[in-house]
Amino acid sequence: MANPNLSETLIHLGLGATAVPQPAFTGSPDWYAGYGERHADDGVEGRLVSMHTFTESWEVWEMHPSGSEVVLCTAGTVTLVQEIDGAEIATTLAPGEYAINEPGTWHTADVAEGESTTCVFITAGLGTDHRPR
Repeated sequence: MANPNLSETLIHLGLGATAVPQPAFTGSPDWYAGYGERHADDGVEGRLVSMHTFTESWEVWEMHPSGSEVVLCTAGTVTLVQEIDGAEIATTLAPGEYAINEPGTWHTADVAEGESTTCVFITAGLGTDHRPR
């Protein structure tokens, strides 16, 4: 049996120091709704661990009101853009570097044209919100 791949089989970190593999990731709103239902009892303490590869800048801003999010670059470079006190703060991450999106911080990401980046996210996803960029 092959080992799970984090870009396909995300992990929920829950109460009692549990780590629970999730069903195959589709990226659809239904997948996220199902995740929320499966782990609702963990509330704000639950964390979703995921890995995504991007070849384009994000088209949306997102915000996690219930807790911090760790963004760890594992390949390529990514520019994380955070909105802090009305100003956009851009931080470029290289492999092995990370940034933290504090609770309530709107953020998005830019990838240079023709480039690819992969990041691992540890997200407090309860109540996540999006808005157009």
